[in-house]
Amino acid sequence: MVNVATVLVGSGLGVLLSQRLPQRTRDVVTDALGLVTLLVAALSALTVTDPSLAAAVGSSAPVLIVLGSLLVGGIAGSMLRIEARLEGLGGRLQRRMASSTDSVERRRFIEGFLAASLLFCVGPLTVLGSLSDGLGNGADLLILKATLDGFAAIAFASSFGWGVAASALTVASVQGSLTLLGGLLGELLPEPHLIALTATGGLLLVGVALRLLQLKPVPVGDLLPALLAAPILTQVATMLR
Repeated sequence: MVNVATVLVGSGLGVLLSQRLPQRTRDVVTDALGLVTLLVAALSALTVTDPSLAAAVGSSAPVLIVLGSLLVGGIAGSMLRIEARLEGLGGRLQRRMASSTDSVERRRFIEGFLAASLLFCVGPLTVLGSLSDGLGNGADLLILKATLDGFAAIAFASSFGWGVAASALTVASVQGSLTLLGGLLGELLPEPHLIALTATGGLLLVGVALRLLQLKPVPVGDLLPALLAAPILTQVATMLR
């Protein structure tokens, strides 16, 4: 709930600021956010070198687990057309929330919805914070994430508009589901599995950063099943070791 509130407030402030900022300034803000996202992605991906993961699956297996997760997740996501479905959801929300039917404005809304949803929901704090909250260990990580997301929403909304506010629905559904999952799992998910999931999520964030920097439109939505594949492959590697 706190995270949803900060996204909505940040989006509103961003839209207000966008009316006073020139397009060039908004582009610079988006580029800066892309660079910071790339930094966070690198830090998350580097958890693949964590000693506890290597001890559980072997020294050569962590990178292969992440690779396998991305391949399996990418194949599954592309067959399920997750990216296209997310774009379709963004389009439907735009028609309901925005009065403009201009194709450029619609594209801007969808890009804001997709980029913000992926950034807010793919990061390691999303999974670790939600699971920690569900396990009864407190919501400290989620409150930290909510604060960061609020500032990020200001920057996003100043460039993409109200599509960023729509991502609050994604935040509520994803983090709410993960919190419930944490309550169901208890402490069944070992640390190596969480590390593999975090490293895989870091690489997905690289895709988000590339999209923000307009270097390559990586279909990160189609890669989201990799987050489910990472713990499964970690378990397989642990059993085969």
